[in-house]
Amino acid sequence: MPRRVHEIQSHMGRLETADKQSLHLVENEIQASIDQIFSHLERLEILSSKEPPNKRQNAKLRVDQLKYDVQHLQTALRNFQHQRYTREQQERQREELLSRTFTTNDSDTTIPMDESLQFNSSLQKIHHGMDDLIGGGHSILEGLRAQRLTLKGTQKKILDIANMLGLSNTVMRLIEKRAFQDKYFMIGGMLLTCVVMFLVVQYLT
Repeated sequence: MPRRVHEIQSHMGRLETADKQSLHLVENEIQASIDQIFSHLERLEILSSKEPPNKRQNAKLRVDQLKYDVQHLQTALRNFQHQRYTREQQERQREELLSRTFTTNDSDTTIPMDESLQFNSSLQKIHHGMDDLIGGGHSILEGLRAQRLTLKGTQKKILDIANMLGLSNTVMRLIEKRAFQDKYFMIGGMLLTCVVMFLVVQYLT
């Protein structure tokens, strides 16, 4: 059995030197030899399991080593066949490309102008929509700034009126707390508007 494995290894060297006509024959011979060895290994596994306990382990190791060697040869053969197939396919595609003649009405060389125009029109619509959205967002931010100034003015007036009326310190603190909360509500609204604008720009462009 090891001699057969060495014979297959020597035949593998013929794959690199064989011409195209005999290459398939060499591959078929190697594959037939590998299949035959696999068949013998199956019988050897059965026989090794029937060996005496003191010899069974060594027999199994020898069978496993042979199986590993043959599997390695099988993988090498498949890799060579895959590379050959890829190389032949590339050569065939190259020959088809070189032998092909193109005409002015060839559908493969026609530029789809209608699709290009439609795509360009869609892009322009998207850009206009984004400009309108950004303009709307800018208007919202300006409105929020104006509201902030109004709140500041209102707060100052309330404080002045409270001082004039002599309101208690508790009422003053409540007014200041409400003004502080309104300030954070306004800032949160501004941040939320910015996030929405960013997400729209991110996913629509």
